[in-house]
Amino acid sequence: MKTTLKIAMAQIAPVWLNKSATLKKVEEAIKEAASANCELVVFGEALLPGYPFWLALTGGAEWNTDVNKQLHAHYVNNAICIEKGELDTVCELAKTHRIAIYLGIIERPTDRGGHSIYASLVYINEDGNIQSVHRKLQPTYDERLTWSPGDGNGLKVHPLKAFTVGGLNCWENWMPLPRTALYGQGENLHIAVWPGSDHNTKDITRFIARESRSFVVSVSCLMSKTDVPKDTPHFDAIIKNAPDTLANGGSCIAGPDGEWIVEPVLHKEGLIIQTIDFNRVLEERQNFDPVGHYSRPDVTKLTVNTERQTTVEIK
Repeated sequence: MKTTLKIAMAQIAPVWLNKSATLKKVEEAIKEAASANCELVVFGEALLPGYPFWLALTGGAEWNTDVNKQLHAHYVNNAICIEKGELDTVCELAKTHRIAIYLGIIERPTDRGGHSIYASLVYINEDGNIQSVHRKLQPTYDERLTWSPGDGNGLKVHPLKAFTVGGLNCWENWMPLPRTALYGQGENLHIAVWPGSDHNTKDITRFIARESRSFVVSVSCLMSKTDVPKDTPHFDAIIKNAPDTLANGGSCIAGPDGEWIVEPVLHKEGLIIQTIDFNRVLEERQNFDPVGHYSRPDVTKLTVNTERQTTVEIK
């Protein structure tokens, strides 16, 4: 049993853009995963408090409009400030239930002034301690209109039983160098978090698994038109152009041979639970190891800057 790990993929919808209500939903999912004896629970990208779907629905690139300003302010007000203890209840649950957590949040960090926001992936270990906060390096397309670019401070891996676990946000998973940064630190369980939809997860999950000879767990959110709260600023403008389904899930797991263990799960809210065995990693590394016996660091080598970026350094 020391080589196995029981994982819960929490494929759930946020209470969209509502920090406190979504946090309660996250806490209930953690308790449910713990009651099923899971040792790791993973939530999708930007789940807390939700993905900025309005950008594609309300002319998000238009300059200096009330719609964009007011929705952005609403989003920032519902973002998570870790320094103010807004994840303390989640950390306490991790400690109480001895369960590790990967949680996608919109972060409002004080070390960048407290007004800009980042799509961050937070790892909390089974002792309830936050071990890394990875701010998405490059927000994708319209995300750049509300999210700020992150840095390399969160490109870290963590021990979890026999495994070494690391994670990336959404399209970062297509970036070969951040993947390599995690491989080189010994990652063998890769967590990929997404806002939702199998068009993201169905190809890249298996590709990363085959490239890295690691387990890859892709976890997505759900979101439908009916999930938009009626008290959301500019509700009518958002609903007017919104499709019935904004995110259909697609959470899945691929093994170190690149084959499906759990195929993408669509339109189903709740926990998806699976046990994996570390020995499968060693079996597949026999013929290929991208940073070990099948690498040439004398020819190509990656340099990673893990310094947390900040505008002001007080000495």
